[in-house]
Amino acid sequence: MATQALESLVRSFVIEHPEDAARSLESLSPADAGEILRRLPARSVGAVLERLAAEPAGAILAEIGADEGRELLDHLPPRHAAAILHHVDEALRDATLDGLPAQRARQIRSLLVYPSDSAGGMMEPHVTSIAIDLTVNDAIDAIRRAPRQTLYYLYVTDREGRLAGVLNMRELLLAQPSDPVASMVHRDVVSVPATMDREELAQLMTDRRFIALPVVDQDGRLLGIVKHDEVIEAVQEEAFGDLQKLSGAGEDERALSPVATVVKKRLPWLLVNLATAFLASAVIGVFEGVIEKVTALAVLLPIVAGQGGNTGAQSLAVVIRGIALRELGSGTSRRVMVKETLAAILNGLAIAVVTGFAVFLWDGRIGLVLVIALAMIVNMAAAGLAGAGIPLLLRAAGRDPAQSASIFLTTVTDIVGFTAFLGFAVLFMPMIQ
Repeated sequence: MATQALESLVRSFVIEHPEDAARSLESLSPADAGEILRRLPARSVGAVLERLAAEPAGAILAEIGADEGRELLDHLPPRHAAAILHHVDEALRDATLDGLPAQRARQIRSLLVYPSDSAGGMMEPHVTSIAIDLTVNDAIDAIRRAPRQTLYYLYVTDREGRLAGVLNMRELLLAQPSDPVASMVHRDVVSVPATMDREELAQLMTDRRFIALPVVDQDGRLLGIVKHDEVIEAVQEEAFGDLQKLSGAGEDERALSPVATVVKKRLPWLLVNLATAFLASAVIGVFEGVIEKVTALAVLLPIVAGQGGNTGAQSLAVVIRGIALRELGSGTSRRVMVKETLAAILNGLAIAVVTGFAVFLWDGRIGLVLVIALAMIVNMAAAGLAGAGIPLLLRAAGRDPAQSASIFLTTVTDIVGFTAFLGFAVLFMPMIQ
C-alpha cells in the first residue's frame, strides 16, 4: 500500500511539475532516474524529457534500453528526440529508431544528419507550406486543414519543395478566391541553411526580430523552421556552459548533478591545475635563498601574481566573447593580441606606479620599489598576451576556446610573475640589502 501511495505521489509530481521533476532527475544517477521513469506512464514522462538537458537524458535512455526508450521518445517532438539521441551510442540509436513508426523515424533521422548546434539540428520539421500553383481558395482550404502548431508564416514552395517566398495573410484573405497564389508571393524571404551554427543563427534572428525562420537545404528545399525563443535559450545555455568550462567544470553540469558526475567532470582538470601549481612552486624553489635573505619578497609575491591573473582574465573574457560572436575572423588574431598586450603594458605602467609608491611608504627601499614595479609591468604584459593568445591557439588547434582556458592562464601568470619578481630581486639585491 505504501509503495502504491509513493508511486502515485511521484506520478502526480511529474505530471503537475515537469520542470521541477526534470531538475530532480538530473540530481540522480542515470540508473536511479531510469528506474523511476520505468514506473511512470510514457505519455506523462514526455513533458519531463523535454525539459531534461540532452546529455543526462541520453545517459538515462542508455539505462532504460531501446525498447522502453522508444516508447518514451515516441511522445517527444522530433527535435527533442534527436537532441537526446545525439548523446547515445550508434547501436542504441539505431535500435531505438528501428522500432518507431517509419515516418517519425525518418523525421528524427533527418535531424540527426546535422550537428545538434546547427539550424538543421534545432529545426522543427513539422511546417505547413503552400504550393505556388494553387488558387487563393485552395490555399485557404490547405491552411484550414493544417495542424495549428505547424503554422508560423505562410511559406510558399514550388512542386519540388523549394522555398519560393512567403504570403501576407491579409492579402490572401482579401484576394479573390480564383486569384493565383503566385501573383501574391513575396519572394524576398529570409531563409537559413541547415548547416548554419546557432550563434550566427541567434544573431540573425535578433537582428531581424522574426519569431521563426525557414531552414533550407543546399538546393533550397524547405526542411523546417527554427523558432526564436528556442534558439536564444540554446545560446544562453551554451554561454553558461562556456562559463563553467573556463574554470574546468563540466559544460553540462547542473547545480543538482550527482556527485559522481561532478567528480568525473572536474577531477581531470583539477589534476592538471595541480601539475601547473607544482611548476609555479618549482620557480619559487629556485629562488628560495633570495626569499630567505629578504622576507619582504614573500609578502609582495602574491600581489604580482594576483594582478597578472586579473589582467589575463580581462583579456580572456573579451577574446572568448569575440570568438563566440564571430567578431574575430581570419587575419585578426595578430591584431587582437597586439591590442591586448599594449593595453596590458599601459595598465601595468599605471599599476606599477601606484604599487611602487605604496611599497615605498611601507618599506622605504628603492630597490624593492624597482623590483615590484618592473615585475608588475612584465607580468601584466605577459598576462594580456596569454589571455588573448590561449583561446586563439585553442581555436586554431580545433579545440573549444573556453575549455579550461583560465587554468592555463593562471599557469602563465604565476610562472612569469614569480620568475620576473624574484629575478629582478636577484638583479637589484645590492640595493635591497
